[in-house]
Amino acid sequence: MKCTDAEENTEMILVWLFVAAAILFGLLGLSLYMLRPETEKTRSFAAFDHTMIAHRGLFDNHSEAPENSLAAFRKAVDQGFGIELDVQLTKDGKLVVFHDFDLKRMCGIHKKLTELTYAELEQYSLKGSTEKIPLFSAVLDLIAGRTPLVVEIKVGYDYKATTEAAAEMLSQYSGVYCMECFNPLALVWYRRHNPKVLRGQLSMDFFHSEDKMPKIVRFFLTNLLLNFCAKPDFISYNHKDRHIRGFRMCRKLFKVKTAAWTIKCQAELEAARGTFDMFIFDSFLPEEGEKVRLS
Repeated sequence: MKCTDAEENTEMILVWLFVAAAILFGLLGLSLYMLRPETEKTRSFAAFDHTMIAHRGLFDNHSEAPENSLAAFRKAVDQGFGIELDVQLTKDGKLVVFHDFDLKRMCGIHKKLTELTYAELEQYSLKGSTEKIPLFSAVLDLIAGRTPLVVEIKVGYDYKATTEAAAEMLSQYSGVYCMECFNPLALVWYRRHNPKVLRGQLSMDFFHSEDKMPKIVRFFLTNLLLNFCAKPDFISYNHKDRHIRGFRMCRKLFKVKTAAWTIKCQAELEAARGTFDMFIFDSFLPEEGEKVRLS
């Protein structure tokens, strides 16, 4: 018995619907696999859970305690806050605490940090204060385990040297700390070589970033689609971008811990409470009673 044209068309439509559904479910499964963070809770987040973290120390760039200075870190410790800081390498391989890749904003000098030795960096002050760019070792000696520490490894595409140097120095540190980085490859390195350290994936909506990168890279980084290789224990995300689908899916489906950056006022803190577990802040002091824990 021959099929009519209508029956053949119906069968063809069903075949294509089946193929489309298979592709859709395949892509969904692949995206969930790529989005999946670390789910084996072998490293404790307890010291950071609901904790207030002073971004680059408790700083004021119009004072004698500018960002990422020993004075700012001392103030954070004295007032009971955790500390977030940035580490990168100088020309002569010294690990220093500094956020920007160049010295223009903080020191008024049009030079890149990686082009200068530490001895040369010591010539410059931070924001006109008496504070200098500190060695990471000096910062660790100052903090001495008295408060939780969030170490951001500041790297571009060349991540290995800075990551290895930071890991080596932190291996001698007895205090509580975690590492985080925008480059997933730094997390991959830690996963392979130092798996006991709590690791966080920094991210944001990279489509609003001035960084030069292909759109596909922006898409993958924004939506955390390299989690499958980085396996972060927590996601450190720009709190203003918490609507991003990849971040929401990662949080809802995998119950991953999250850190908010950077909270700039009490109102932003209140708005972030229901979404994030750790709060990195600057430019204000959280209300009394919220210095170390929010709950």
